Amino acid sequence: MSLIFTVFALVFLTELISWIGKTVLLEFAWDLYSRLFMNTSYARQRQLKAELLTAKKELLHTSAQDQFAKWAKLRRSVDKGLAELEKLNGELASSKTAFSLKFNTLVWVLTTGLSFFVGWWYRKAAVFYLPPGWLGPLAWWMAFPFAPKGSVSVGVWQMACRRVIKVGERTVKNILVPSEPIAVPETNSKSS
Repeated sequence: MSLIFTVFALVFLTELISWIGKTVLLEFAWDLYSRLFMNTSYARQRQLKAELLTAKKELLHTSAQDQFAKWAKLRRSVDKGLAELEKLNGELASSKTAFSLKFNTLVWVLTTGLSFFVGWWYRKAAVFYLPPGWLGPLAWWMAFPFAPKGSVSVGVWQMACRRVIKVGERTVKNILVPSEPIAVPETNSKSS
C-alpha cells in the first residue's frame, strides 16, 4: 500500500475510533471477551445470585423465634453465599480493569503510537510532489520539517487528512441532524 493511502487509512481509523468513542468500543470488546473466555465465571455469578435470592426468600418466611435452628442455618448459608458472591464480583471487576488497561493500550498503539511512528519513520520521505511553482514561496511549508523541497511531508499530509475527515464528519452530522430553524422576527412595515 502506498504511503499516501497508509497515512489516510491511519488517520481515518483514529478519527473513527474518536467518533465511536473509546468507552463504547471498550464495553463492546469487554462484552465479547467475557462471553468467549469468562462465560463460566458469569454463569457462576448468575447461579450464586439465584441461590441467594431463593435463600433470602426462604429466610424471610422463616421465623427466627419459632424455627431458630432452620433460621440460623439459612442465615449462615446466605452469609456464605454473599461472601462468595463478593469475592467473585471482585475477581470479575479486577479482570475487567486489567482488560481495560490492555485494550486502551492497544487502541493507543494502533492510533496515536502508530501515527507517531509513521511520521517519524517517513519524516524524510515525500508523500507526493507538487507541480513546480504551484504555491510559490509557501511550497517549503508543505515539505516541513524534513521532506524534499516541492513535496508534501507525512506530517502535513496527516494534518490535511485529519482536517478533511473532520469537515466531512461535520457535513454528515449537519445533513443527518438538521439544526432548528432560527425564528426571524417579523417587521411591521405599513405602506400607505
